[in-house]
Amino acid sequence: MRTATLVFLLPLIAACSVPEPPAPPLKLVRTLKVGAEGTANSALDRAYSGEVRARIETTLGFRIGGKIVERLVDAGQAVKAGQVLARLDPADAALQATQAEAQRALAAADLARYRDLKAKNFISASALDARETTFKAAEAQAALARNQSTYTTLAADRAGVIGQVLAEPGQVVGAGQAVFRLAPDGEREIAISIPESEVGRFKLGQPAEVKLWSGADKAIQGRLREVSPAADPVTRTFAARIALKDADPRLALGMTATVRFPLGEAAGASRQLIPLSAIFQQGEQAAVWKVGADGTVNLQKITVAAYTDAGAVVSEGLAGGETIVAAGVNLLTTGEKVRIAQANAK
Repeated sequence: MRTATLVFLLPLIAACSVPEPPAPPLKLVRTLKVGAEGTANSALDRAYSGEVRARIETTLGFRIGGKIVERLVDAGQAVKAGQVLARLDPADAALQATQAEAQRALAAADLARYRDLKAKNFISASALDARETTFKAAEAQAALARNQSTYTTLAADRAGVIGQVLAEPGQVVGAGQAVFRLAPDGEREIAISIPESEVGRFKLGQPAEVKLWSGADKAIQGRLREVSPAADPVTRTFAARIALKDADPRLALGMTATVRFPLGEAAGASRQLIPLSAIFQQGEQAAVWKVGADGTVNLQKITVAAYTDAGAVVSEGLAGGETIVAAGVNLLTTGEKVRIAQANAK
């Protein structure tokens, strides 16, 4: 009986002596500290250089061609509506007006004679109608020539500032050729250029903050009013305009400004920039793996305000200073312990 008991217990004793299998090695992950070394807000706080422009810029030119004999204003000069800016040589226009007037006088004399002949029934009614038509054409040509003789003087059609002079005395210009660029008095805007890689994150109406170099302490609120649909063929950037709120309409044209675009909905909202590889997507909910002091990872839900080429802009869920997993987020589970790879590891 005792022998049978020993035989029965031997397998149990042997089983208890087998060592447990070693624990699986901890997963090695690469981490980053949110907001460390300028990886967050410094990347979001992108500034764009621009200059003050008029919302509407008018190009002025003569309505007839000719040689410029006098320019009366310079670039940057303020002008009033009706002020004379430049003059053409009036000789040719005066000769054309004289010729047209002579043709009108001859047509008027012929018409008078034909009316007298018709009254005596020496000519037909159709012959008189032809002279009536000739006189009307000559009269219209004379009036046109008189008008063109006044077009040798170029005047400002509204008050504003001469932004650019495009022709000089002695130069022969054609009808409609640009001679001045006029910035009318009124609303001022900031013109900037947006790089091709960043234009996708901008939307019309987006708020902007503008600071002039001449008054850097004072910020002017504005909004993105316009973005060009086509890139400049030389610089490969997109021209954009920032409409200003409560800005002095007499603001000097050409002044340099700095434009920033806040991404947060509320003023002072904390925003962090993290790599796209750090985001763990659960359906429509974005999250990151936050690493605790003991190396345990847990999911942290976040709200992504925008996706950019530099990464994802997080508006809620991260305050800065947290350690999160930067890559391999789909291989982790809640409560799992991980090993952190050293930054200088080869």
